[in-house]
Amino acid sequence: MEHIDALTQYGLTRQEANLYLLLLSEGSLTGYEASKQTGISRSNTYSGLAGLVDKGAAYVEEGAVTRYSPVKAEEFCSNKIRFLETLKQELAASLPKQKGSEEGYLTIRGERHILDKMKSMLQQTKLRVYLAVSSNVLSLLEPELTDAAGRNIKTVILSDERPQIAGVIYYPSPCQKNQIRMITDSRNVLTGELNGELSTCLYSCRKNLADVFKEALSNEIKLIELTSNEKKEDSIQ
Repeated sequence: MEHIDALTQYGLTRQEANLYLLLLSEGSLTGYEASKQTGISRSNTYSGLAGLVDKGAAYVEEGAVTRYSPVKAEEFCSNKIRFLETLKQELAASLPKQKGSEEGYLTIRGERHILDKMKSMLQQTKLRVYLAVSSNVLSLLEPELTDAAGRNIKTVILSDERPQIAGVIYYPSPCQKNQIRMITDSRNVLTGELNGELSTCLYSCRKNLADVFKEALSNEIKLIELTSNEKKEDSIQ
């Protein structure tokens, strides 16, 4: 992700992000200097700098001439995350509780949203997780899988490469590169493809789907074990 695109995720407009990057690279500047270096009109520059101050990304240096100094990037980002974490807790306590349950079939589109769902499922699981993905997808989930195994969650992984994660149960499987199969606590199922803009997955807690999914994975694991035993016998002979 480009710097400007990333900064917009922290609440800055693209114009404010441009000015913030300029301040980080050049140090404190007057509005005139910032306008001259960016090519942004004087009025829009002052508006953008005021926006940076309001959003906690810049400080005002008072003097004969007003100058604008950037807040360090790590400090600005940490402050924003801290604020959002506090806001999250307030909203979680005050927002209406969701009615009904996730008994339907939900479609999740977009690589980032699918990965977010997978990470949430791993964080929320209480008993067990079965995950069948290729090693390139597995690497994106390593922190959450490590945490799950560390919480004594039964963590079973089917993949084309053995993960370097302590405490997991691994079965070698030639998983298709983009395919995702995942079930947590014997009821939460996620299946589909992770393929950039074309990424689409189906999520459901329906018992009939979970039962079919568990049986399919169980049969696959039995086949892997059987094949592995046959290879061992061949090597002994």
